[in-house]
Amino acid sequence: MLTPRPKYADQTPPAIFPPVFGAFGLGLAWRQAAGVFAVPVAVGDLILGAVTLWFLFCVVSYGLKVARRPGVVAEDLRVLPGRAGLSAMVLSVYLMAAGLAPLAPALGHLVLWLGLAAHVALVVLVVRGFLTGPAEQRAVTPVWHLQFVGFIVAGPTAVALGYDGLATVVLYGTGAMAAVIWAVSLGQLVRRDVPVPLRPLLAIHLAPACLLGTVAALLGHAGVALGFAGLAIALFAALLVRAPWIVKGGFSPLWGAFTFPLAAFANLMLILAATGQGSLFRVIGGGGLVLATLAIPPIAVKVMQAWARGGLGQKTNAARV
Repeated sequence: MLTPRPKYADQTPPAIFPPVFGAFGLGLAWRQAAGVFAVPVAVGDLILGAVTLWFLFCVVSYGLKVARRPGVVAEDLRVLPGRAGLSAMVLSVYLMAAGLAPLAPALGHLVLWLGLAAHVALVVLVVRGFLTGPAEQRAVTPVWHLQFVGFIVAGPTAVALGYDGLATVVLYGTGAMAAVIWAVSLGQLVRRDVPVPLRPLLAIHLAPACLLGTVAALLGHAGVALGFAGLAIALFAALLVRAPWIVKGGFSPLWGAFTFPLAAFANLMLILAATGQGSLFRVIGGGGLVLATLAIPPIAVKVMQAWARGGLGQKTNAARV
């Protein structure tokens, strides 16, 4: 008897979304670079347009899986790559809204609020999974930043669309949550070594510092922005120094975790340079943008190739219809 051929999208892995998330950040960084270097704004807009189409394709592919069996969402949230991927999917909605804000403000407003609604729903599902799942699922990981601090990703879009009050609440609320996660994670690093396959996830710790600094700068809180910039530079330097240790296990789908933090770091440095905080930020921002541009596309291509070849879902324990 012949085995039925699997349908397209029966095991669409959430691991496809972190590189998309990073690519959105790269497009926003290139748009920001137009205010610091002699770079046409169109460069960033072209990247954001292409990534938006890519993101929508990935969302449709995952939506087909969910439509066939809605229970796959809860199953994907039981594993770390699934939680990271679905979080990146939701946070990418905020970045899509950021891309739309200067071009189609009305649509940007709609997408921002859709992103907030989706994010709240995700957090409810994650918390429910923590309460009903095994104890090891409740361990604090860098992915917690994406789930619980990730609301800060909406901050720059909120400012661009005139929601300064929302951005302020998000800044201080998520800042407190990020501090708790950083503290707990530091204690874990001191007490025990991180398993080799999970080390790339440590890069996620950089992203909240960058986003918190970005939102503070956009709101005009220069002192707060510079404080987070200092923290971001320290974290970035630590990741660079420990890079051989972090990538010891070789390429894996979790390398998608490198993409958005790199873009967010470049974006923060460029925003500070654009607001006249010093030429040092211009140099660091330019270097960060070059590094992000060289790193993000190859990682994205390798992850998408793994998906196209059919092995990404199995490697990341993605739920199957």
